[in-house]
Amino acid sequence: MEYGLIGLFVSAFVSSTIAPGGSEAALIYLLVEGSFSSVNLLSAATLGNTLGALTTWYLGVLTARGYSVEKALHGRNERALSLVRVWGPVILVFSWLPVIGDALCFAAGWLRLPLTISVLMIALGKLARYAFIIYIFS
Repeated sequence: MEYGLIGLFVSAFVSSTIAPGGSEAALIYLLVEGSFSSVNLLSAATLGNTLGALTTWYLGVLTARGYSVEKALHGRNERALSLVRVWGPVILVFSWLPVIGDALCFAAGWLRLPLTISVLMIALGKLARYAFIIYIFS
């Protein structure tokens, strides 16, 4: 792949924001291609995906400043807010899940959960998902 680790990082970042992406496919392609070590691939994907999730977390912080819960949250965001209120930062381990993962990060930012523990939980979930993909396709 022409862009290698940087391309994987960007793909993972975009995949973890509101925009859809295909970081798993990029990871598998680079893994099968064999040009990079599994550790480097795991690091690039995890870092990019975690930073993308933190972007969504920060959007939650910004949105909370200007809108009440009733105006801003509906559907899956409302459900995510409930989950984050009940489980706290631990629920962010599941931020890798399609559809609800972005909403969990947004809700965590909305509630202004502590940044450090939020980052750790998000990164742990992202790391586990990418490590599993690498394990399966190695």
